[in-house]
Amino acid sequence: MGSYSGKGMAAAFRTVRANTIQVAEDVPEASYGHVAAAECRPVGRMFTHIVLSGELYERGQKSGATSMVGIDFMPIIEQMRADELKPRSKAEIVGLLRTQGEQFAGWLETLTPEFLGQEITQMDGKTTKTRFEILLGVKEHEMHHRAQLMLIERQLGIVPHLTRASNERIAAMRAAKG
Repeated sequence: MGSYSGKGMAAAFRTVRANTIQVAEDVPEASYGHVAAAECRPVGRMFTHIVLSGELYERGQKSGATSMVGIDFMPIIEQMRADELKPRSKAEIVGLLRTQGEQFAGWLETLTPEFLGQEITQMDGKTTKTRFEILLGVKEHEMHHRAQLMLIERQLGIVPHLTRASNERIAAMRAAKG
């Protein structure tokens, strides 16, 4: 498993969540209903989906279950979709991103190498993943959706914050060469 501890995982997750929160803050509330293409979630629902997915992963891993065989995921998926549809303001969504993210990161910090190394039988009953792999999926999932949201920022005429920061660093280096 390497040296990526629960504390390291928490630190990496906090970086990812801070960037997601910055995107959420940069998009005007009037654009939270923007749909980039047919059958895509509106911007606000994407942010809410990120929050709810993190909660789902955390709840699943805290349960201590070592097998996903036989779990009926449809009621869970249906409840999550219903929760996504609840109307929320930009402030509420940003607040959820902050509180759920910090709660999740705080929990990650407590995880031992033994817990992270436990193997979980997947739904097919044949393959396994470690809790580490499953929990790393939370960060990967969020980064996937944040990439979509950053492209939507471009569609809305917003230069993403990471691009702005990179441009500022490049301008400073050019100015220093002078």
